[in-house]
Amino acid sequence: MKSTTLPPVRVEPEFRAAAESVLHEGESLTGFIEATVRRAVEYRRVQADFHARGQAAWEEIQRGGITHPAEEVLAKLREKTAARRDKLQTRG
Repeated sequence: MKSTTLPPVRVEPEFRAAAESVLHEGESLTGFIEATVRRAVEYRRVQADFHARGQAAWEEIQRGGITHPAEEVLAKLREKTAARRDKLQTRG
């Protein structure tokens, strides 16, 4: 697969200097920018998937799906947390 380039981005010299000042030893500005863009793309994909799952769940509820009161869900989570905490403390 052939590679391609991202569009160049014009920034103030101070911002470029700030970006260069946080580079790790041996890291290039190009590598830093690529890694940052990759993380941003992945974050947005995860965000979009999360939103889609939430929207689908909401639509299911609107069609008459099963719901549980928040107090009931929180109580169950507290029980699980307490049980796990107890188990971990007895191993230590």
